[in-house]
Amino acid sequence: MAELATIARPYAEALYKASAGDLAAVSAWVEELASIAGNEQLLQFADSPKVTSAQVFDVIAGVAKSALGDQAKNFLRTVIENGRLSVLPEIAAQFRALKNAQSGSSDAVVFSAFPIDQAALADVAATLEKRFGRKLNVSVELQPELIGGIRVVVGDEVLDTSVKARLEQMKVALSA
Repeated sequence: MAELATIARPYAEALYKASAGDLAAVSAWVEELASIAGNEQLLQFADSPKVTSAQVFDVIAGVAKSALGDQAKNFLRTVIENGRLSVLPEIAAQFRALKNAQSGSSDAVVFSAFPIDQAALADVAATLEKRFGRKLNVSVELQPELIGGIRVVVGDEVLDTSVKARLEQMKVALSA
């Protein structure tokens, strides 16, 4: 995995420097291209020796929901021509990390057993921002195996208040 990070870093840094004026717009299309590039069938198509770089570019540009600007097209062509399409999700992650570092924020993923409505999510986000001491970009993912409660991941920090975690703690305490 370190190899992907090493390959992605120069692309992410160059894109960050080139887009210093409009990070939000660039972030939007980078995330979209990364989600497209994460498709296994597309990667198999791109790896085929019978397919040209132009054909791969045309497929991705056709799948993209938003119209790609010149900067996005040039970036995508560079990534495809250098054979780095599979690294695009990691490039997006490193670009997001650079953008967050500049704004003083972090990404937070809240894992929940049940859907969380917007009002409850806003309360959770405010509490988490106080707990972690920084602005958080909160997203929610469902994990029914948690049974109840939430598990929050911010960078390399984990806050687990799920029923599953508490049951595991009780299991360890009882078997000790």
